[in-house]
Amino acid sequence: MKIWAHRGCSQRYPENTMLAFEKAAELKGLTGIELDIQLTKDGEIVVIHDERVDRTTEGAGYVKDFTLSELKRLHIYADENPAQSIPTINEVLDLLQDRMKGGLKLNIELKNSVNPYEGMEEKIVELIGRYGLQENIVYSSFYALSLEKLREIEPQAEIGILDTKVSDCLYKGKGGCGAKALHPCWQGIDLSPEKLQGYTVRAWFSGHLYPEKPTGTKLDLDVLEKRGITDVFLNEPERYLLV
Repeated sequence: MKIWAHRGCSQRYPENTMLAFEKAAELKGLTGIELDIQLTKDGEIVVIHDERVDRTTEGAGYVKDFTLSELKRLHIYADENPAQSIPTINEVLDLLQDRMKGGLKLNIELKNSVNPYEGMEEKIVELIGRYGLQENIVYSSFYALSLEKLREIEPQAEIGILDTKVSDCLYKGKGGCGAKALHPCWQGIDLSPEKLQGYTVRAWFSGHLYPEKPTGTKLDLDVLEKRGITDVFLNEPERYLLV
């Protein structure tokens, strides 16, 4: 079973922050890190999950309505750790590029199914090309048309299609975006392992995020693997890997 850090180490540290990514990068045996991107009012690529800043910062409003400088003035509090800010994708790539060149992967989820950010696909593909990290990137989205566009821009891109049920992932993947990876909810595996053969199946979870307290329950990865899941996006990967 391959283990990914979902929004970094997002159980013990604030999600999608440099702190969460730094902690994830320290884990031995980690396959990759997952993060989410959106565009600011002035067209900069920033790393944040929600379309609004309300849940993770002291601000209020849609990411798309802030300039980068305005977003950078917002705080993401991290208890005894220094307060964080919403990072740009450039900052994250600068942090991780050495590890990525050593094999670490990065799953970039395009958060464009609610707000269809014009030009997002071109911007991220061009940026990854400048860093020379094309072989270390997985692009994913719930929005199949965005992935189809991304495939046209970068024919060799590795693409994962997101949905709740694995059958819906498979259906959307066959519709034109050419996804070879399916990214369903772990509870949405409604096809037999035989029907999933030949696909990478990366399952996501909706578990506890910082600063909520963990339940203490640990996943049985063997059971998940028998259902056809090949990879898992975990909020607390450090419980399954060595620092």
